[in-house]
Amino acid sequence: MKRTITTLTLAGLAATAAGAGIIWSGLINVGADDPHLDSVHALLSATRERSIAVRAADIPVPDLSAPELIRRGAGNYHSMCIGCHLAPGMAPTELSQNLYPAPPNLAQIGTNGNPSVAFWIVKHGIKATGMPAWGKSMGDEHIWGMVAFLQQLPSLDAAQYRALVAASDGHSHGGGEGDMHDHSRQHDHSGATPSPQPPAAPHHGDGHDHGHDQEVANAPAAPEKKVHVHADGKEHVHH
Repeated sequence: MKRTITTLTLAGLAATAAGAGIIWSGLINVGADDPHLDSVHALLSATRERSIAVRAADIPVPDLSAPELIRRGAGNYHSMCIGCHLAPGMAPTELSQNLYPAPPNLAQIGTNGNPSVAFWIVKHGIKATGMPAWGKSMGDEHIWGMVAFLQQLPSLDAAQYRALVAASDGHSHGGGEGDMHDHSRQHDHSGATPSPQPPAAPHHGDGHDHGHDQEVANAPAAPEKKVHVHADGKEHVHH
């Protein structure tokens, strides 16, 4: 028994040393253009899915059929999500094509039949995927609005999507948002269906002194200088 324990201990130490050596050598390529091995991908996917499923299992789902909830969710989704997760009739963007792992096309799958999981992901994000934890700036009611909209998204065509976004409040999740946080205008690519632009939200705390700009605009013009040239070629300036 003692020999077995010793053997297992030594094997564990050897495996740890080998793993540390591989990490320290830099043999593992962390580049996003080099996909995981199938075995690694399967392990990471299973870990992610089980982690989310366990944490989302007890989240109570409210009524997601309210038109007002869906309407507000449409504006936030359009402003915050289409660069990665796309919209009906929208061509792939640089982000959606080049992120790894690739973000799912939510215009096709919506909540994938599980609104509590969608809520958890939007709120908490996912490590090392590029998916932000929007719960740091969005209240739960706004996140549920986005989930309510996602449930409807796969059934919308491009025209219906544009109409719903146009009728929304735009980027309005109560997290101090402004124009600089509206990402929808950064993803207009050829071949994409033009997206409606909701009314712009006012800037908050952008560090720009608009009062100073107004003062500059209203400042009197500098007095015109008159130049008199003497016969000897010298100039004399009259103010």
